[in-house]
Amino acid sequence: MSALKTHLFPCLSDNYGVLVHDAEAGVTASIDAPDEAAVRQALEETGWSLTHILITHHHLDHVGGVAGLKVDGGITVVGPRSDASRIDSLDVEVGEGDTFRFGNHDVTVLETPGHTSGHIAYWIASAGLAFVGDTLFTMGCGRLFEGTPADMWASLSKIAALPPETQLFCGHEYTLSNARFAVTVDPDNAELAARLSEVESLRAADKPTVPTTVALERATNPFVRAGLPSVAAAVGMAGEAPEKVLAVVRARKDAF
Repeated sequence: MSALKTHLFPCLSDNYGVLVHDAEAGVTASIDAPDEAAVRQALEETGWSLTHILITHHHLDHVGGVAGLKVDGGITVVGPRSDASRIDSLDVEVGEGDTFRFGNHDVTVLETPGHTSGHIAYWIASAGLAFVGDTLFTMGCGRLFEGTPADMWASLSKIAALPPETQLFCGHEYTLSNARFAVTVDPDNAELAARLSEVESLRAADKPTVPTTVALERATNPFVRAGLPSVAAAVGMAGEAPEKVLAVVRARKDAF
């Protein structure tokens, strides 16, 4: 089976775009399309030709470039079935547990509501890759614009259950703020403290902190760790259900 190549690039104010390429099959996907010009520049830099756009959710900073890119023709746009009424230009509508072929690989769809009600993620098990949009960020999670803490807890738990070596690509560079907040609600986590230092160095050098891995998020993401007694106790919620702990942690992050 041919390996997949990824190309991460910054766009808009703090978004990331990602191209995924199967050279043997001659296919390239853009994960979301935040900005048409940025996606086109990334395609030019790589020499790849766009064949797919995989949409995670309906927010403009994730779909703003879709219509302009699709004008070229020959591009299949895949996106969440439950949000089809809010996303123009969908060719293929997908939901929980659906799979589709991308080149020589199967892509599995995970429904991950919380940030939005129709958010989905794409997992390519054979390549050890998952594209999680704005559900999970490096040491963080998306704001709960349309979902509940219980929704987000279920979605994060689903992502955290993927193989630990899975690389996770998220939609924004929020890591430094997330890490600085995380140490306030998980203060005795030595691995988190070390990771904050690493992130500060990366960002000082203007280097990306994405992708992360499932194993790293299990170890250092306070939202993923909301079911642990240490995190619950640190926010005054000892013995409470994980979704209630997550709600408190999210409210604190919103005000951080």
